[in-house]
Amino acid sequence: MSRPANKLTSQPVNASRGNLPDLESARIAVIGLGYVGLPLAVALSKHWDVVGFDVGRKRIEDLSSGYDHTREVDTDTLAESGVTFTADPEELRSCQVFIVAVPTPVNQHHYPDLRPLQAATKTVAMQMPLGSVVIYESTVYPGATEEVCIPELELLSGKTVNEDFWVGYSPERINPGDKERGLADIIKITSGSTPPAADWIDALYQKIITAGTHKASTIRVAEAAKAIENTQRDVNIALVNEFAMMFNKMGVDTQAVLEAAGTKWNFLPFKPGLVGGHCIGVDPYYLIHKAQEAGYHPELILASRRINNNMAQHVTNQVLRLMAAKRINVVGANILVLGIAFKENCPDLRNTQVAPIVGQLEDFHANVYVYDPEVDAQECQEELGLTVHSKLPVDKEFDCVIMAVAHDVFTDKWMEIEGVLALDRVVYDVKHVLRGSWVDGRL
Repeated sequence: MSRPANKLTSQPVNASRGNLPDLESARIAVIGLGYVGLPLAVALSKHWDVVGFDVGRKRIEDLSSGYDHTREVDTDTLAESGVTFTADPEELRSCQVFIVAVPTPVNQHHYPDLRPLQAATKTVAMQMPLGSVVIYESTVYPGATEEVCIPELELLSGKTVNEDFWVGYSPERINPGDKERGLADIIKITSGSTPPAADWIDALYQKIITAGTHKASTIRVAEAAKAIENTQRDVNIALVNEFAMMFNKMGVDTQAVLEAAGTKWNFLPFKPGLVGGHCIGVDPYYLIHKAQEAGYHPELILASRRINNNMAQHVTNQVLRLMAAKRINVVGANILVLGIAFKENCPDLRNTQVAPIVGQLEDFHANVYVYDPEVDAQECQEELGLTVHSKLPVDKEFDCVIMAVAHDVFTDKWMEIEGVLALDRVVYDVKHVLRGSWVDGRL
């Protein structure tokens, strides 16, 4: 179903059959308790009665016992929050505010997969009372809230937007593993389906966001702002990745070049790397999808995605070349990969680009050992099909080591890692954190 773009703004403010909830006494439901939803639910619980809903019963059991595998909320904070954790949709019937924070991935063809969002919307629609406010935080393309979510809410609830309920969009800006910039420290974009709804939603977030809020003029503006935030980062990283590949061909030290160029005040400090995670490697495809639907072919964004998606293969090729130069046969070679998470000091495995490197090396019949004490080994096995060691395998001698993720534990214990390396070995530093002439290659 689709909705005319101007329907939301065309509703008369005084046509309501319900009223916006009382801000002080509202009961809030957060739908989806991952890296975004859980910190949000905990923050809201300092001011309101909050229900945290997730379809994963194991996740609910863990949170109820005080354990958060994402490590975004510590045990004491979780215990003190008072959030009611549940996997039962019936628990949502007493809520008046519903904040949806579920994943919005892409499928194998890089096409937006809105099934989790649609499932969450259905859950909300079946439970929300008259006068509810539904706020979406999941990353989507401009227009998705109006074209996909609101029609579903209306159809399944039998209610009418801006008469019986209101909708808003406030994109998440959580940076997994970042202990310096938490939820409250990042300016929050807000928006609503009517001016009063926008004001109400903005006031709600102002209660928990000390950095302040920015009220966007429309829901589509808020959606588009989120989409371009990570697309801009993707394009900039692709540019320095291309620099790295060019300078490698020229025999020039990429890091030295970036340090020199960085002495100019307006040079942007981006570094080459593997682009993973749920945001930078995914969000651009949502913008690409909508642009192409509108008849525009976004060449720069698509080129950036191609460059960044090919970096895992580039690293594999570099490693194989360096091994061949030292006459190390990749068949049967022991290769140690340091890190499988998508970023340092974080257990997040989503869209990790280290996994393709492991798979490519295994295709050459190498014995690849992945060492990452920051991640959950069972989750790695279930999600990636990879065996991950939480301790350094000291019973092996490794022909090659790849510094793929710069966890502090790796840099702090590098001398211990050196102890398992063969005399004539290859060291490849993806993250530019190692120092010494014995480093054979860098991204």
